[in-house]
Amino acid sequence: MAAARQFLKMHGAGNDFVVLDARAHPLDLAPAAAARIADRHRGVGCDQIILIEPDDSAAAFMRILNADGSESGACGNATRCVAALLAAETGARRLAIRTNAGLLPAEIKGPTLVEVDMGAPKLGWEDIPLAEPADTLSLRLALGPVQNPAACSMGNPHATFFVDDLTHLQIETIGPKLEHARLFPERANIGFARIDAPDRIRLRVWERGAGLTLACGSGACAALVNAHRRGLAARRAEIEMDGGTLTLTWRDDGHVLMEGPVALVFEGELDAAMLAP
Repeated sequence: MAAARQFLKMHGAGNDFVVLDARAHPLDLAPAAAARIADRHRGVGCDQIILIEPDDSAAAFMRILNADGSESGACGNATRCVAALLAAETGARRLAIRTNAGLLPAEIKGPTLVEVDMGAPKLGWEDIPLAEPADTLSLRLALGPVQNPAACSMGNPHATFFVDDLTHLQIETIGPKLEHARLFPERANIGFARIDAPDRIRLRVWERGAGLTLACGSGACAALVNAHRRGLAARRAEIEMDGGTLTLTWRDDGHVLMEGPVALVFEGELDAAMLAP
């Protein structure tokens, strides 16, 4: 049986994580164990489990496991949290973290403020991916009161629906159905965005493998990209989510910068039984 492991509970704008350092002592966390840890009643509770692993050409490799145990390609809020931890260790103000979505440079902007370069969005239907050729600026997808989302990949597949009313939208009902829509062979993160001004967007995201979260960093990037592509927003905007606000900039070179808060909530120890396959 695996030994007990220290962990950190962190969050970025309410998007919360159990962070495990696996650099010195590797940890092969099975999907069932990840789901057990993420359980908010019987485990620690989180949206994602984050494993910090060694990397020869970056400060670290960040592995992301969703609350259901599936692996994710990118998580902007977690990247900021891990960048803050590694910067505190080394004193570096700038560093890069490798993920399955690529190398993500980060810069410490303040005691609890971090900016991450999330890279350039992928806009082709095959890169998202979609199940068939489609115009990613206006997908033929509708359910209840929402229709015609724009799609892109920010390391994860995202579809953004633009709505006038978020208050009465039954996201818990339509979110999982849209996540598993036939158009998304790898499932998708489903964003619901209300444009309040060219530089202000209100956003809620149903995350694949995690459900409705208080914030989604890659979803915020997708919302800005898709809103600008539709002519609804500028290239820089404040993205307000249930758990806090992120500042997003889609630079002229195509890269999306995300600036937002990080917080360490508490430290603890996972019993070996929680880590068992």
